Amino acid sequence: MSDPATRLYGRDAEIAALDHLLVTARSGASGVLVVHGEAGIGKTALLEHVIGSAAECLVLRTVGVESDMELAYAGLQQLCAPVLDRAVVLPEPQRQAVEIAFGLRSGAAPDRFLVGLAVLGLLAAASEDRPVLCVVDDAQWLDRASALTLSFVARRLLAERVGVVFAQRDPVTDLAGLPDIAVTGLADVDARALLGSATLVRLDESVRDRIVTETNGNPLALWELPRDMTPAELAGGYHQPGTGAVVGQVEERFLRRIAALPYVTRRLLGIAAVEPVGDPTLLFGAADALGLDAAELTSAESAGLLDVDTRVRFRHPLVRAAAYRSATADERRAAHRALAEVTDADRDPDRRAWHRAHGAGEPDEAIAAELERSADRARVRGGIAAAAAFLTRATELTPDPATRGVRALAAAEAKSEAAAPEAAEDLLAAASLGPLDVVDRARVARLRARLTFARSRGMGSAALLLESVTRFVDTAEAVRGTDEALATETYLDAVAAAMYVGRAGGGLLADTAVAAARLTTGTRPGGLLTDALVTRLAGPGPTAQRAMAVALDAVRADTWSWQAFPLAHEALAHEAWDDAAWHRIAVDAVRIATESGALAVLPSALVSRAGLHLQEGEFATAGALVAEADEIARATGHLPIRYHGLALAAWTGDEAATTALLDAATRDGDGRGEGRIAGLVGYTSAVLYNGLGRYQVALDASMRAREFDDIGLLGWTLVELVEAATRAGRDATAAEGLELLGERTVPAGTDWALGMLARSRALLGVGAEAEDGYLEAIDRLGRTRIAVHLARARLLYGEWLRRENRRTDARVQLRDAHRMFTAMGAGAFADRARRELLATGEKAAKRSAGPGEALTAQERQIAELVAVGLTNPEIGAQLFISAHTVEWHLRKVFAKLAIRSRRELRSLRLP
Repeated sequence: MSDPATRLYGRDAEIAALDHLLVTARSGASGVLVVHGEAGIGKTALLEHVIGSAAECLVLRTVGVESDMELAYAGLQQLCAPVLDRAVVLPEPQRQAVEIAFGLRSGAAPDRFLVGLAVLGLLAAASEDRPVLCVVDDAQWLDRASALTLSFVARRLLAERVGVVFAQRDPVTDLAGLPDIAVTGLADVDARALLGSATLVRLDESVRDRIVTETNGNPLALWELPRDMTPAELAGGYHQPGTGAVVGQVEERFLRRIAALPYVTRRLLGIAAVEPVGDPTLLFGAADALGLDAAELTSAESAGLLDVDTRVRFRHPLVRAAAYRSATADERRAAHRALAEVTDADRDPDRRAWHRAHGAGEPDEAIAAELERSADRARVRGGIAAAAAFLTRATELTPDPATRGVRALAAAEAKSEAAAPEAAEDLLAAASLGPLDVVDRARVARLRARLTFARSRGMGSAALLLESVTRFVDTAEAVRGTDEALATETYLDAVAAAMYVGRAGGGLLADTAVAAARLTTGTRPGGLLTDALVTRLAGPGPTAQRAMAVALDAVRADTWSWQAFPLAHEALAHEAWDDAAWHRIAVDAVRIATESGALAVLPSALVSRAGLHLQEGEFATAGALVAEADEIARATGHLPIRYHGLALAAWTGDEAATTALLDAATRDGDGRGEGRIAGLVGYTSAVLYNGLGRYQVALDASMRAREFDDIGLLGWTLVELVEAATRAGRDATAAEGLELLGERTVPAGTDWALGMLARSRALLGVGAEAEDGYLEAIDRLGRTRIAVHLARARLLYGEWLRRENRRTDARVQLRDAHRMFTAMGAGAFADRARRELLATGEKAAKRSAGPGEALTAQERQIAELVAVGLTNPEIGAQLFISAHTVEWHLRKVFAKLAIRSRRELRSLRLP
């Protein structure tokens, strides 16, 4: 009787997909496939098939292990270990990042994008010799850092001879969007064939049909269930199927088979189950420490439960689970202690600490302190989840109540950062039991308020949102005079939460700002941010602009403060009309949240950066970032962040899609008492309808939005209001809006601010005054990153020139505007420019494409970087792709431009 893995019944489609992936890798391109399905459905058997078919490939494999999920980069290190010698070819920043991530050298937390690039470089280098097949089993149990990095790598493979196959149970958000195939139960005919091959006796038809029905075609269950049935039961129909889940039944059968093994073999299986690395040296060393003969493992191998060669591999994750369950608590603790004893304290201190912690049967301060040090190292490597796990176990092992309370609070804060609010709540309850001082009690209260705020947005509860503001205020007041920094930052939380409440709270935002103004804010970033918001909420003007400039400069020196106050940072950058600060903040925000694994704030960071790319006219990049943020938000139990996603929809000009999004956002905002959504809906509606040329609708939307001073939104809304009002013949309303806009832009004094003011003033001007305004706007906005409004300035100037009967001059501006809007994907504004061109007498026929117009966005980027002299590795590092992929794109650039060399490319001028 053969193992089911040797013949895969009913898996022709899955095998064909895997074989195609291998063919693709052999042919010089990359392939990725995510295989998903329930436990026992045959995913591992499919992986073994593809490995067996890849004899000429270098096979790299890793397995996610549930007990190893908290150790950052554990799975990735296992995958990359055979190719780490290739690190010598990596640029120094990438080599340093991956070595820090793998604990091979010390240093500051590595940039996760650099780690991803390093892994991409390692795989590309290895594929130069022969194709590479990366196999990742049980991806749902990968540690978070490994999962994010492998997702990054998988999405950027293109021109390398690399195939990547993931197998997972439940869908893993990090792998969403990758090519996938669902593995489901076998069809009845295949299930019967597999069941027949699993038995030596003739099956009674009723028994066969009952087993097939009960297992739902699960191959492992079909293979295992008959093994515990007697020939009489199989032949005569006396077997009574169990009522539990298939997975539970199969695991129970593995438990019975393990129970039949000799005692020493069972103990050895227990050690293997708690040693996730699969290192035979560690297994044999631990066995020796416990006085067990490792040769006794042969019984388990003969029973088909595991294999021992260069690695220790269980036949199936359910076997590992059964082996773990079959050991007593004392036996498991003894196994962990033995593994700690043989784990090198210098090379792998964190895993040693982890084993020591699980081997402890009672509180132990020495082990708790060691776990605390492991948590610090995990943070440095970017493992917030790992730090939280270490601190949680340290809390459990701390004998002193006071120290235990402080550690529980630190663990709760880490769990909150890692987007595990339920665990954070439990740890806060534990912390509250300790004799905390006033400041630590305030930290507990502040974190509870933050969790309440997050819960209010997830549940759509207006009452909880208001409660969070009250909690922040009460907590801040409790530590006034004791810890002014904590009081100030807690008031900043209160102001930020009240900003979300907005108009729905009546005077709540103003009252909160007044209360915060009574504090001495100090010179720390949190204090400066509080002072800037409070000053701005008192009214726009030079004083507010100075305060905002100081706060934004402070953020430059302490970018970590972004994690605590994302809305405050972005709103101030908008209010200061400082696109350079926004760029710096957005880039740093994504880097910081990614490096630290702070999933609670990563979606905010991603959408902030998406907003920047939107203003820069890079709609595709913005859309990708919004989608990524939505995936992470859903995976961590939060609602997607709508702000920049709504704005992106409006700028594309799709009325039906945008209206549906706006209606949904309005309903959600009303439900959770988030009045700021109303300001956003008004602004984005005005953008949409100004683009469509329906100016009265745009004016009505912007007038509704301007009813409340939404920080970071109102200034942008006034720009839309002035344009809509002038086009709708409401000059008095436009003049009023222009005055309000001037109060916000003149004190800012940036090119962005003054460019927007000049453009808006020109709409109300006549003759030379209007033309000077448009020219000033184009000049100033041309010195900023704000490409969308530069294009709109050209559009408005072109429209004005046409009305002045200067058609030739108008065509120049309108062509530029049309080209820019078309390249961005701003469909409504592009159509508006096209209509104006037709009105000037411009021929409707398209111009023949000039050099570079047929290039994709990424090809153009690469061409431009080559033109300034960058090498392929330098371009790859800048665009987060491999040098192989750069070369692949560059060959397409040469073909499209009909050139042969980089030198020829440098001589071209791309439009």
